[in-house]
Amino acid sequence: MITQKNINNQRNHVKRQTIGRKLARNMALTAARAVVFAAILTLPCDLYKIPPHEEVARVARFVANQCDWASMATISTHDPVKGQPFSNAFSVSDGPLGYGTGVPYMYLTRLEISVQDLQVNPQASLSMSLAQTDFCKNQGYDPQSPLCAHVIFSGTVVEVNGTEAEVAKISLFGRHPEMADWPADHDWFFAKMNMTQVWVLDYFGGVKTVTPDDYFKATPYKSFH
Repeated sequence: MITQKNINNQRNHVKRQTIGRKLARNMALTAARAVVFAAILTLPCDLYKIPPHEEVARVARFVANQCDWASMATISTHDPVKGQPFSNAFSVSDGPLGYGTGVPYMYLTRLEISVQDLQVNPQASLSMSLAQTDFCKNQGYDPQSPLCAHVIFSGTVVEVNGTEAEVAKISLFGRHPEMADWPADHDWFFAKMNMTQVWVLDYFGGVKTVTPDDYFKATPYKSFH
């Protein structure tokens, strides 16, 4: 015989089952969130932290990878400043953030005034500063302060072809997607700074130099395993 008591017990049983299922789902979600949160906490949050100033080559590599543009100085071939230093801004990339090769690639056109200088004399210098990032602003460093790390590459600017041109294209277009839509009739080509010397100013005590060999051997970011 079914009584009201049995009905109530059945209802309570169903309620307990429903509540149990909800609790189980919530606990599962909470556990999943906890796992995700724990994973986030283990991520390399200082992946983009500047290396210690004593590790000069690493600092140079770090700056080169963080910067999206550089000031390139050439010897002008144009009047009325012919024979004088001439500085101009260019977009650069050594690869994706966190995975740079150290090679500053550029996308150039022979219609550009500084590129015309390079065709006569390929010697140039390329200057990059963390002033263009949030680093110096967040630290309260003036762009001219030695603590606002910057590097100057000396060498020659050379055109790259074949496989290296593909590397340059991927490096540049990944950081500067607008380049893909620049006018095709401007005689664009990929180039790199073939460096002979690296100058680094990232702390008090004057500029420091790094050889190209030491520069390319350095790893700008910590390895996490």
